[in-house]
Amino acid sequence: MSTSAKEEPGWGSQYRLIATDKWKAKSAAMGKAVTEALVEYAQPRPGMRVLDLASGTGEPAITLAMRVGAQGQVTALDLSGDLLEIARGRAQERGLKNFSTRQADAHALPFPDASFDLATSRFGVMFFRDVVLALRELHRALGNGARACFLVWGSIDQPYWQTSMGIVQKHVGGLMLQPGGHDPFRFAMPGSLSAQLKSAGFREVHEETRTVPWTWPGTPEEVWEQARAVSVPFRPLLDRVPADLWPRINAEVYAAMGQYVQGESIAFGASVVLASGSK
Repeated sequence: MSTSAKEEPGWGSQYRLIATDKWKAKSAAMGKAVTEALVEYAQPRPGMRVLDLASGTGEPAITLAMRVGAQGQVTALDLSGDLLEIARGRAQERGLKNFSTRQADAHALPFPDASFDLATSRFGVMFFRDVVLALRELHRALGNGARACFLVWGSIDQPYWQTSMGIVQKHVGGLMLQPGGHDPFRFAMPGSLSAQLKSAGFREVHEETRTVPWTWPGTPEEVWEQARAVSVPFRPLLDRVPADLWPRINAEVYAAMGQYVQGESIAFGASVVLASGSK
């Protein structure tokens, strides 16, 4: 998950960065179809100036930079300088000269009015402290006719989450997520993100729920290790697990994920919401 306007320590903390580095190739492979779905939805064109909010380690910003070409420009914005450093490295590996990063808060964008032709955010907007405030800021920074395009998680009742955090909750009880804390499923309810876009002044608002591939190219043990390390909103849940219960939980997670194994990969599938609005 990427970050922006995520104030708590943890979003760029050491355990997450280590996990990000360790699993970066496989994590990128798992997120590839989701990134492509958002990029196709956003319809970037050569020469566009694009802002990617909550860009984290650089997607979809890097893919967008490859689409808008040398005359275009993509800015990846995030609160975590450490994650943006990873994004810069990934862009340099691809030789991208039209890619830049900016460490800043989505609620107070450091750009003049009408600076961008397109904005995107993948798995980010649901974590903004004040969504309407951030969207109004984005509206200001977009030119007339520019679009803002978002991808967020659909319902928690889907394979990836039910075979992981759902099993932990079943064993330890209590709430899966902290009340008032970060909620990855904040906009799972159809129409909820659209309503925020309209409140922020966007027009021609569109929203759809779609199932896309979400495939880990490896073992259940790997994806479960990665999920525990990077899923910051579930840290309180994971911290409630007594040490002697982990072997039982892990065994159940591996068995549940085993239902989705195809060859040497785990094909979970992901239910996501795509939403957009125009200025």
